[in-house]
Amino acid sequence: MTTPTFAQTPGRKRILTGDRPTGPLHIGHYVGSLKNRVALQSEYETFILLADVQAMTDNFENPGKVRGNVLEVALDYLAVGLDPRQSTFVIQSQIPEIAELTVFFLNLVTVSHLRQNPTVKTEIAQKGYGESVPAGFFVYPVSQAADITAFGAHLVPVGEDQLPMIEQTREIVRRFNHLYAPVLVEPQAMVGKGSVARLPGLDGQAKMSKSLGNAIFLSDPADEIKRKVMSMYTDPNHLRVEDPGQVEGNAVFSYLDAFDPDTAALEEMKAHYRRGGLGDVKVKRHLLEVLEATLAPIRERRLDFARDMGAVEEIVRQGTAHGREVAAATMDAARKAMRLDYFGK
Repeated sequence: MTTPTFAQTPGRKRILTGDRPTGPLHIGHYVGSLKNRVALQSEYETFILLADVQAMTDNFENPGKVRGNVLEVALDYLAVGLDPRQSTFVIQSQIPEIAELTVFFLNLVTVSHLRQNPTVKTEIAQKGYGESVPAGFFVYPVSQAADITAFGAHLVPVGEDQLPMIEQTREIVRRFNHLYAPVLVEPQAMVGKGSVARLPGLDGQAKMSKSLGNAIFLSDPADEIKRKVMSMYTDPNHLRVEDPGQVEGNAVFSYLDAFDPDTAALEEMKAHYRRGGLGDVKVKRHLLEVLEATLAPIRERRLDFARDMGAVEEIVRQGTAHGREVAAATMDAARKAMRLDYFGK
């Protein structure tokens, strides 16, 4: 098992990213962020947050679900190739400095500004909260700003839909630095470097998620992946092999766009499907081969790491301890800027 070293290179920029541990990670996470993180970890000092506090904002009645998934998500990280010698895994709830910074940041944001955040508005609508939105969920963009600044992140890899969150963080940091002292790093969004568009669900819906039952997980065994692929949504009007088929909106081809390295052959397959004479079963079998080429090694590595969960827990423990040191240094500077460093050191 790999042991974290936490070597820091002067002048090297820092990245913060992470996931809510509410369930196992799926292939949408892989193409949308995990693959990109693996590519970036050798270039940047990387902190990856196991965002259990954020997960609790809409799972507060089921904390066991969140706790039970922390190490499962860490296993997924290790399986895809995130190296604890290059990427620091941190449990969010174990960094009290984030909570402290959140409290101070809440004074720098208005309720109306939070209410108008497009990402928050969308998620409130999706979850059907209406006026019953929990306060913790409502203000989580402020907590997210504290996550980013506590670790002094220069860059935050995000999708286009997360840009309002990063802009809110930048506004908070600018206001803090203007009011008190320029001690916090103002982060930049890193959009689209090496990632692909969000994958649809197996049923063709826009979102892949555990709750909708339409996802392929990194931990799925081969027979489960086969079952899921063969039941995937295609073109409902492609009833016979000889019929012309629709590629756009066809989930099978969306997955092939994300995973098939032979783009020339894929374009010919699309042309064949459009003109007719290519059945859905044959396309799905090809997708299954393509997915297995990527997922089989990940699955094997995951099984290897899972044989020693004590070592996985130690990686996360050491990463969290290192994260706490970094966040504590940020908080010390913030308190001093705010003149709240009563007793010094």
